Amino acid sequence: MRLRNIPRAEGTIQAHSAVIKRAEDQRGCWRQVFGNKNPIHIEIGMGKGKFILNMAKEHPDVNFVGIERYSSVLLRAIEKFDTEEFCELKNVRFVCMDARNIENVFAEGEVERIYLNFSDPWPKARHAKRRLTSTEFLRRYEKILTMGGTVEFKTDNTPLFNFSLEQIKEAEWTVQAFTYDLHHNEEMNKGNVMTEYEEKFSGKGNPINKLIAVRR
Repeated sequence: MRLRNIPRAEGTIQAHSAVIKRAEDQRGCWRQVFGNKNPIHIEIGMGKGKFILNMAKEHPDVNFVGIERYSSVLLRAIEKFDTEEFCELKNVRFVCMDARNIENVFAEGEVERIYLNFSDPWPKARHAKRRLTSTEFLRRYEKILTMGGTVEFKTDNTPLFNFSLEQIKEAEWTVQAFTYDLHHNEEMNKGNVMTEYEEKFSGKGNPINKLIAVRR
């Protein structure tokens, strides 16, 4: 789907205090960015920000970094952040970047958890390496996650979910837990924060798949 370009997006992003510009300059220094030693969790492909903002609100003892490639989408997250409900949050920052450069922005062991929510499935076989749960990306995550760090992945796309389970095994990671029907799995659904897509798809009766993988 082609994204609508919003001309004011770039200017708003550059001017906003919660957006980290030249994020590569913060590599190894993210605790200084937040001014504390709390664990760092990141969401790659955060969309309009519903998930990460609610997570930051519910977990003030964790620092969150939302990563979004498209400026027009990031703009929507910033606008949501600026509402009365979220504008006082001190534990969330945003970065506009391509996830393929993730190891240039975070240092070894700097991140404790990565969230991947309803990522682009890249359905054509020749694009498999672009999927955020491919071994290609798992190798990148290994370079920034702590030992025992986790990736949490949610999707309504079952073929992508099965592909992800296979890739995790190939990368020699450990699948800590998984389900093909999150909202009917009492244990895994405990404390679940829904994304915009999750509300939409589950509202149509689509089951939501979730896995938690632990880096080797």
